[in-house]
Amino acid sequence: MKYVIVSGGVVSGLGKGVTISSLGRMLRGCGLRVTSIKIDPYLNVDAGTMSPFEHGEVFVLGDGGESDLDLGNYERFLDIQLTSEHNITTGKIYREVISRERRGDYLGKTVQVVPHITNEIQDWIERVAKVPVDDSGEEADVCLIEVGGTVGDIESSIFFEALRQFQFRVGYENFCLMFVSLVPILSDEQKTKPTQHGVKSLMSLGLSPKVIFCRCPLPLEQACKNKISAFCHVPSDNVISVHDVNNVYHVPLLLMQQNLHRIIAKELNLEAKMQIENPDMKKWSDMAHSVDGFTESVKIALIGKYNGLQDAYLSIIKSLKHASIACERKLDLVWVEASQLESSDNEEYESNWEKIKTADGVIVPGGFGTRGFNGKCIAAEYCRKNKKPYLGICLGFQAMVVEYARNVIGWDDANSAEFDESTAHPVIVFMPEIDKETMGGNMRLGARNTKFTHKHDDGSMATAQIMYDCAEIVSERHRHRYEVNPEVVDTVHDAGLKFVGRDETGERMEVAELPRSQHPYYVGCQYHPEFKSRPLRPSPPFYGLLLASIGKLDEFIAENHA
Repeated sequence: MKYVIVSGGVVSGLGKGVTISSLGRMLRGCGLRVTSIKIDPYLNVDAGTMSPFEHGEVFVLGDGGESDLDLGNYERFLDIQLTSEHNITTGKIYREVISRERRGDYLGKTVQVVPHITNEIQDWIERVAKVPVDDSGEEADVCLIEVGGTVGDIESSIFFEALRQFQFRVGYENFCLMFVSLVPILSDEQKTKPTQHGVKSLMSLGLSPKVIFCRCPLPLEQACKNKISAFCHVPSDNVISVHDVNNVYHVPLLLMQQNLHRIIAKELNLEAKMQIENPDMKKWSDMAHSVDGFTESVKIALIGKYNGLQDAYLSIIKSLKHASIACERKLDLVWVEASQLESSDNEEYESNWEKIKTADGVIVPGGFGTRGFNGKCIAAEYCRKNKKPYLGICLGFQAMVVEYARNVIGWDDANSAEFDESTAHPVIVFMPEIDKETMGGNMRLGARNTKFTHKHDDGSMATAQIMYDCAEIVSERHRHRYEVNPEVVDTVHDAGLKFVGRDETGERMEVAELPRSQHPYYVGCQYHPEFKSRPLRPSPPFYGLLLASIGKLDEFIAENHA
């Protein structure tokens, strides 16, 4: 096993996740199998209980792990499926070591940070690196490891010490450390001092990078590369410019243009195994360059409640972009705060409604808590009545059902029990198997099967099923505590909002829609399809929304499912 470790300095948010994902995409193009691990130094066991405003979205893995959003970048770029153990946190490591100490596994020894914590980190990496993550079912050739935060952070110091030891455990020829740094431009001059200090901090920990990625608005000048090379103990060819590009899909190509694949092959003795001369990157390259040439756009309104930090909806945004690429359109994403749709008393009411009215389509993503829920319901009603393409996900799906119960069936007080336990018409209820007292890792999480069970009254197949290429059963990832009340399913279904997808027992509602004869695209799903979308293979519900938004859904159905 070869290990590539990527750490960063100066400031967070430089794009280590995109850099390591792009590096992996490039290695896949060279014929290697790749896996990835994210190290998060926080004490939380996972990201499940963190606020979206602080941490961004919680990315849900197939096994139900609630992880850092960077694992989403890895899965999308590398087209792999990771597990919860691919996200290492300080909380997980200490929990494991303390559990072993309580069992007596250390045979009475004094348990210390070194060697017990550092050994646990190394053992964890070696174990998880061997887990197959692609369709081949085989171990990866290269394990990419991202260390979160920046070099010098107190909380990450133990992980760097573990990695210092790890380079001797696995052998120098199997260990390649890379460093991502900022090269700011001041007075028209590219400044290298932040990179010098970052590398100095790294070397003081006993680690020396073999490759340095320099984030800069403009391509790195050769003189700047030479200076970094001289002060940071790396060849100038190993100083890689990661400058701003038109879209993120160019980054793997940018790395390859600077011969990073050759550098890695040399540093890790992979020349015999890698397809160095003609990497298979054509489809990726065609996609990256096609995005730059789109002239027409599609406007999608995202009605959210965590708009203050757009990373809270990162997988939603990426899925919309994947679908827009497949539709050959530029994505014009407009943000609407759900709570500002509820009353004309606020200053943003009119402008937010104007965004919805002028949008080609609307998406209402998931969320927790009562704030903004009625705004989501009102938006669902508007889209239903005005035949505006609509996709509701998780809470957005529940808003569809509540709105329909209120305004079509006539249950004025219909609501979710999450927000009103006293309502006479609890259309959405707490799932009986969930423990109300425990928060972390205690929802319906991970991959579950959805079975399509319904043809519409006119005999037409469900739109959602068509988008899944007419599959009978699909697997998607979940993250929720509430579900459609089984006692109202038949009433809602018979009133016209068809539950076309259900779990394999037929008791849990997964997909609802209006027939195409009534609406061009009005679809909701309890699961989160955004977690399995890929740049070259967009998520079916998102693709359907975008096709409907540009008026080409009927044409697509006629051509592909006549």
